[in-house]
Amino acid sequence: MFAPSPLPATEPPHDCPVCPRLVHFREELRAELPDWWNAPVPAFGDPAAWLAIIGLAPGKHGANRTGRPFTGDFAGDLLFNTLAKFGLSSGSYEGRGDDGLSLNGVMIINAVKCLPPANKPTPAEIHACRPFLAQQTAALPNARIFIALGQIAHQSAVKVMGGRLPKARFGHLAEHRVPDGRILIDSYHCSRYNQNTGRLTAEMFEAVFARALALRAAG
Repeated sequence: MFAPSPLPATEPPHDCPVCPRLVHFREELRAELPDWWNAPVPAFGDPAAWLAIIGLAPGKHGANRTGRPFTGDFAGDLLFNTLAKFGLSSGSYEGRGDDGLSLNGVMIINAVKCLPPANKPTPAEIHACRPFLAQQTAALPNARIFIALGQIAHQSAVKVMGGRLPKARFGHLAEHRVPDGRILIDSYHCSRYNQNTGRLTAEMFEAVFARALALRAAG
């Protein structure tokens, strides 16, 4: 049911002890829902990726249940449909970690590896998880373009990529070039809330990926 990480050397341990609040929440869910993943969620995608997508954190009924980023929840429907539309995936997305879906040239990683209560990690938890994000971005030598889904992912991405937050302000479709030449594109998160309120439409989300592909084509 659960997909293995394509970047195993960069993952936190299954019982990562770093954040006490997240550990307590994880233990509660393991007791309540023992068949769920209930652990730090590993990266998913192509180790030779040219594009990396940075999300916020696992969703309770999505990645925390299935063990694969954005898999099994509302946000994943838009993300994986968009990847398929642009030829960035193979197979069918069925909301399960074992549905056989694969990504082409894309890696998905999260700024925070464990499920936070109410989907809101604390600043300390975001900071504590940042070394794992840094290791995973460093483990993708072909990835020159990154997409940050939401402001927290944006802030963590800027920091691990050597940028400066006062100069790199978050905004949908905003682009930021970091000192080593990599490019970060911002997007509103594909959450149910953002979609239901109209803050993010499918067309707006697709524009982010169209821009990433255009940047890749331009070299």
